[in-house]
Amino acid sequence: MKIYTKTGDRGTTSLMNGISVSKSDDRIELVGTIDELNSHIGLAKVLADAQLKEQLSHIQRNLMQIMAGVADPRNLDYRFSADETAALEEEIDRLENSFPRVKDFVLYGGCEQSARLDVARAVARRAERRFRKVEQNYGADAKAVQYINRLSDYLYMCARYADHRVKSGKADGIQDQVVRNILKDM
Repeated sequence: MKIYTKTGDRGTTSLMNGISVSKSDDRIELVGTIDELNSHIGLAKVLADAQLKEQLSHIQRNLMQIMAGVADPRNLDYRFSADETAALEEEIDRLENSFPRVKDFVLYGGCEQSARLDVARAVARRAERRFRKVEQNYGADAKAVQYINRLSDYLYMCARYADHRVKSGKADGIQDQVVRNILKDM
C-alpha cells in the first residue's frame, strides 16, 4: 500500500471512521495541532533526563490516543481516563514544590530545554482552543479536553524547573552546562 492516496489533492481526507471531510475541518485542524504538539514534545525529549523522557513518552502515547478519539469519536477504546489528568496534576504539584518559582512574567528561553518545552506548551494551548471549537460543533471527550488543558500547565512547570536547574547549577546535560557557562560570564 502506498503512503499517498491522492484524495488530499482535492482538499479532502478521511477520519478513522471512514467519513470524508475537508482538510480545513475543525477536527482535522485539531488532530494536526495535536500531532504538532507531539512533535514538539519529541524535540523536548532530546534534552531530557531519563525520568522526564519517560514521562514525555507517556504523554506522547496519550496524545496519540486523543487524536484517535477525535478521528473516531464513537470508538470507546479511545475514551480518555481522568486518571491521566490526575497523574499530571500530581506531577505539577511535585514540580511546583521542588523549587522556588518566580511569580513574575517569564522571559522564555532561559535554556534550550525550557525553550523547547515552552514551544510545546504554546502548541498545547492552541490545541485546547481548537478542542473547544470541535467540542462546540461535534462534541468531544471532556476528559481529553481537560488533559490537554492540564498538559500545558505541566509543560510550563517542566520549563520553569529546567530554567531553575540551569540557574542553580544543578543541570547535568551538556546543553545545560553550556548555558551555565554563558550565564556565568554575563
